[in-house]
Amino acid sequence: MNLKVCGITRQADLDALVQLGVNYAGFIFYNKSPRFAGNKLPGRSVRETKNIAKVGVFVNADPAQVVQTVKDYGLDLVQLHGEESVAVCEQLRLTVPVIKVFHVGDTEAHLQAAPYMAVSDYFLFDTASKEYGGTGRQFNWELLNSYALEQPFFLSGGIGPADVDALARWQHRSLFALDVNSRFELSPGVKDMDKVAGFLQSIKK
Repeated sequence: MNLKVCGITRQADLDALVQLGVNYAGFIFYNKSPRFAGNKLPGRSVRETKNIAKVGVFVNADPAQVVQTVKDYGLDLVQLHGEESVAVCEQLRLTVPVIKVFHVGDTEAHLQAAPYMAVSDYFLFDTASKEYGGTGRQFNWELLNSYALEQPFFLSGGIGPADVDALARWQHRSLFALDVNSRFELSPGVKDMDKVAGFLQSIKK
């Protein structure tokens, strides 16, 4: 099982993720987020960090701005968290692999995903909210049981250290990675690496 730790705002936390062998680090480039990385981490330090895949999170951003940020920070993937169109995903995928996000409320949101199959590399399912950004709340994973597309997906939304057993019981053939954030923090953007290390060890078993 792959792990993505999102909301990184400190080089020390990024370096710790590398040492732990975490697969993906997420950097939020949405300036209304308390975990906005654009004014906390210099592009060069992120760009020069190796041995971890770097994901930039964007919300309805101008494609030219996304491409420039990919270059500045040496991003390996972009995660599109807004209402980006199929055309925008297709345009950006010419430059960088794309994770397209779908927000799950009380219905099977993945039913909206099929048109994005050809213009993205992964999907990500997160908890629906009136505002963009992490809610710290989980959605009902059972809503994904009918997901039958071949596209692998990241599972996000309020996943914490206490969910290891529930994740082991709930399995899906297309589940590619877990995406965690607020439940592994000391404060917004400051990660609790002891919690990350323990969780990583548990899900690798």
